Amino acid sequence: MAIKVIRGWRDLPAELKGAAAAIGALDGVHRGHRAVIAAASEAAARLGAPLAAVSFDPHPRRWFQPDAAPFRLMNANQMARALEPLGVERLHLLAFDAEMGAMSDADFARDVLGTGLGIRHAAVGFDFTFGKGRSGSPQSLKAYGHDLGFTVSVTSRVDDANGLKLSSSAVREALQAGDMARAAAILGRPFAIEGEVVHGDKRGRTIGVPTANVRLGDYMRPAYGVYATRTRLPDGRVVDGVANLGVRPMFEIDEPLLEVWLFDFSGDLYGQTVETDLVARLRGEMDFDGLDALKVQIEADAKAARIALALSPPPPR
Repeated sequence: MAIKVIRGWRDLPAELKGAAAAIGALDGVHRGHRAVIAAASEAAARLGAPLAAVSFDPHPRRWFQPDAAPFRLMNANQMARALEPLGVERLHLLAFDAEMGAMSDADFARDVLGTGLGIRHAAVGFDFTFGKGRSGSPQSLKAYGHDLGFTVSVTSRVDDANGLKLSSSAVREALQAGDMARAAAILGRPFAIEGEVVHGDKRGRTIGVPTANVRLGDYMRPAYGVYATRTRLPDGRVVDGVANLGVRPMFEIDEPLLEVWLFDFSGDLYGQTVETDLVARLRGEMDFDGLDALKVQIEADAKAARIALALSPPPPR
């Protein structure tokens, strides 16, 4: 059964209440988040309750820092798809707006978690905060839950056996460094950008490398450069490729784009939504003396991408 995405917390019917829920931003649904979700799953089994996740859209950081640089690791559709294999049946996406931002921790626990969602269990991470000014803590949530009728579990910090920190901030650090292997190790899958294919300047067509172009929107900007990629098409096919992510110094553009050359593919993807894994960063962005030099480098990049992809088989989906 597909995961059910529920927006809003007021006036929910009884059949959408009563879950054991993992609560937090859950941006990336990385391996650290999965420990919290596992705790919620254990509670769901014990209580005979549905398993849910509770997150926010937009991310609270975007509300409080509207001018902050893009930082998201996934969109809502990707979050739902990442949660579904973990057994999550419902994703409650709560609008983080002026009302939510002004709520005290007590009001959030009572009105949203207690009355609105009617949760039976809340699973949170050790660093979970909630309420205006981040005044609520896991300990205070336990006290509120005791009064409101739901139990609370707190998951300690999780690092992997090699000491790799499993956090969203660690993923962002890896992306900023262009270390896609480290980002994937934390996420448990490659970092991926999903978006609608838009029209570019079509310059690639003139040199035999038509690209599928996707705006980055609010995604965290990985290190600019050229990447080996795998792209999932709307029909389910996965196509290997090579992509430039950035502003192309030779033909500079106003906003960064992900421009993917799909190997051995022909077809019109304009207006369709695709998701592209950034498997490995091959090099940084470069300027060239002319189109001939650019074409030579693109061929070299394509060869390097095929080698990198052969060395990094796709994870099971």
